[in-house]
Amino acid sequence: MDNVKVIINGKECIAEKGELLMDIASRNGIYIPHLCHHESLRGQATCRICIVEVMENGKKKIVTSCIFPVVRDIVVETNTEDIINMRKTLFSLLMAEVPGNETIRSMAEEYGIRENLRFYKSRGNECILCGLCVKACEELGCNAIATVSRGTTKKVSTPYEEPSIECIGCGSCASVCPTGCIKIEEGYGKRKIWNREFEMIKCSVCGKYFITKEEYDYINEKCEVLEAPVCKSCKQNEVAKKVLESLMIEEK
Repeated sequence: MDNVKVIINGKECIAEKGELLMDIASRNGIYIPHLCHHESLRGQATCRICIVEVMENGKKKIVTSCIFPVVRDIVVETNTEDIINMRKTLFSLLMAEVPGNETIRSMAEEYGIRENLRFYKSRGNECILCGLCVKACEELGCNAIATVSRGTTKKVSTPYEEPSIECIGCGSCASVCPTGCIKIEEGYGKRKIWNREFEMIKCSVCGKYFITKEEYDYINEKCEVLEAPVCKSCKQNEVAKKVLESLMIEEK
């Protein structure tokens, strides 16, 4: 595959043609602030926080780095005066939408914004409608949640705000949420999310509750193999044990 030269903030980076600008920057240790981007999911381009300035074919333009594919040599600046001012406006809007959220407040303070004075504050909902939770559920193949309604009433919800029969209680939506607005309650072998309560299964090694029965059944159905329930920590320990055993055999 053809390579292209990308200069980001003066640093020369080699990338594959068609690679997303956000991924190129991340791989080369260059931080571009973002909220709706996750390394495991395709770009959403909803928050616009990751905007950068690109010089391409002698022309300057503002692009959203999480969805911008690099197809030729370009020069990129991530923190010009114009970009910083645009981000300040975006963070002011976000603070108006979610005034009590610590993630947004912390990021906004980096740009000198400590209080929203320009825009009307919303009712305090912590969801910024980035779409990551919906995309994660969709990629998983469950489609248990979606964005519903329009305008100021738009939100993420299950169908008719009832417990979804498609939800497996895996918590993938909560794990990718940048503002932590999706809550999971756990205790006494049960997990509650999206107004639905799930029975949990214990790890066959350490005995800790770690997965819902629905998620366990879903994984085994998709993988077409029935495995004993083992948590991530115990799996990693088992892998480490096997590696050590193989090294000891090689030494002998």
